[in-house]
Amino acid sequence: MNHSIKSRFILIYVVLVLISMFIASTFIIDRLENVQIETATTSMVKTMDTLATTTSAFFKDNNYETLPQLDETLKDWGISSEESAYIISPEKAPKILASTKNISTKEKEDAYSLKFIEPKLVMDALSGKSREKIVEYKNERNVEKHIARPILSGDGDILAIIYMTRNLNSIYSVIDDSKIIITYATLISLITTSILGYFIANSITGPIRSLTKKAKALAKGNFNQSVEIKSNDEIGELGMMFNFLTKELRETIEKMDLERSKLDTIFNYMAEGVIAIDRSNKLIHANSIAKKILNISEKDFNREINLKSINLYNIDYKNEESLKGEELTKISNTFYKIKYAPYKSDALINSGLIIVLQDVNKEHMLDIMRKEFVANVSHELKTPITTIKSYTETLLDSDLDRQSEKKFLRVIDRENSRMSRIVTDLLSLSNIDYNKDKVNFSNFDTYEFIDEAIESQSLLINQKNHKIELNIAMDINDIYADRNGADQILTNIISNACKYTPDNGKISIDAKNKDDFVEIKVADNGIGIPKEDLPRITERFYRVEKGRSREMGGTGLGLSIATEMIKSFGGNLSIDSVFGEGTTITLLFKASEGDNNEEEVF
Repeated sequence: MNHSIKSRFILIYVVLVLISMFIASTFIIDRLENVQIETATTSMVKTMDTLATTTSAFFKDNNYETLPQLDETLKDWGISSEESAYIISPEKAPKILASTKNISTKEKEDAYSLKFIEPKLVMDALSGKSREKIVEYKNERNVEKHIARPILSGDGDILAIIYMTRNLNSIYSVIDDSKIIITYATLISLITTSILGYFIANSITGPIRSLTKKAKALAKGNFNQSVEIKSNDEIGELGMMFNFLTKELRETIEKMDLERSKLDTIFNYMAEGVIAIDRSNKLIHANSIAKKILNISEKDFNREINLKSINLYNIDYKNEESLKGEELTKISNTFYKIKYAPYKSDALINSGLIIVLQDVNKEHMLDIMRKEFVANVSHELKTPITTIKSYTETLLDSDLDRQSEKKFLRVIDRENSRMSRIVTDLLSLSNIDYNKDKVNFSNFDTYEFIDEAIESQSLLINQKNHKIELNIAMDINDIYADRNGADQILTNIISNACKYTPDNGKISIDAKNKDDFVEIKVADNGIGIPKEDLPRITERFYRVEKGRSREMGGTGLGLSIATEMIKSFGGNLSIDSVFGEGTTITLLFKASEGDNNEEEVF
């Protein structure tokens, strides 16, 4: 580790010098190249200007055949050996009129065929534009600067094209020599830097090595460690901080031991059972009550426990919401309320669960007795209500004061029907609570399911002249639930939407896939539900407007039944409403996992 720090320090030092040298050399070479090429270009332009002025007299009346002296004049011009100049006619098929090089008559007839002339530059010059280009002949290892510009008359007409080239090999030769010199300078700098970096790094890492030895001893539990401070620089400050942290660590450990003792006492003398597990569901802590409840022995510690045995099925450390909550479970004929929550590491990562087991056997038995009472009373009330119903029908058929008597008996009949619905709903809730109904799970078509539910309410829909809008996804999955129960749920929701929406209303039914569920939304533009009533709307017998609800034939149990029933299917029901604007009820049914025609009975 010590040597690696030293090596890194030297490497960084060397790299910085190397980068600086590279940047500086790149700038110098680039600048040198640009200056040299600019100088050469400036010289070429001056020469071309002089040639254009001198040779323009030869092109009077564009009579090129009267220019026998042009070629001789151009060859006698004092152009350097690295340069070449050409006079080109401004024709569609330009010819070489004159040249500083010896060119055959055949070559003069087609300027574009000449190897050392770039046709693009000539064409641009023919359009009145001056162009220049650096041309590299890789096969010949030759680099040239090419410039083409028109020779214009006083009227702006193009008399001819002057084309000039210059060999740049000498320039690039100078640049290559400069690169070699800079490379040698860089190597010398790197060697010098490495030597200096070694001595500087050694002066820093020496005290660090001493500090590391003390830290290793500290890690082994020897807290009586201190380092000698020899300087007031950063290394000295590091040593002072080490001594301070060592002292603080000793004091903190003493405090932690005291707090651990307190927590152990509280933990072991709690009335509730408490266990702690890690992310692998391995048992790491358990108090005496928990050991007794779960029959835990010392050999069970650091072993994985079965969370399903205490009714915890969906624990997922990647899902924060699944790590908090409470459940009811039965252990050895005793009911316990299980509360659980995650504990976190210093990095705020969920490291495991704290699970509390609270004995609620007495409360649970009382709840069972209460539910049984409601079920028994509902069952006992059903017989006399039926008897009253039969007598009412008999009286309606009698001849005694028919008009007034029938009006009175219709009221009795209506109330009797309402009471009968209440008893029926109570029995449904009771059966849901105790899972007395056989729930036949099966796969069924979502389109058919929704269509039949709408058809069952067609009479009410037509009476109130409601408009039904359907929006069902083409790829909608089948639903996996109890068909009779699902029909009851959706029919109830659509019925409520029809009842509590004024005539000529609109009811929208949307269905789509959502993760592993089929989502069905029933939305209306009816009277809506006040915000303060929404949290209680699914409570048993709760009505927003009791008088109006009874008038509509409601019992206050429909939404409770739907909510409890869909939960028993593994789904969910949620309500969103704005008072005076409408209500949206969202149903989540489990989607079919495939072509499975087998029914699962619970």
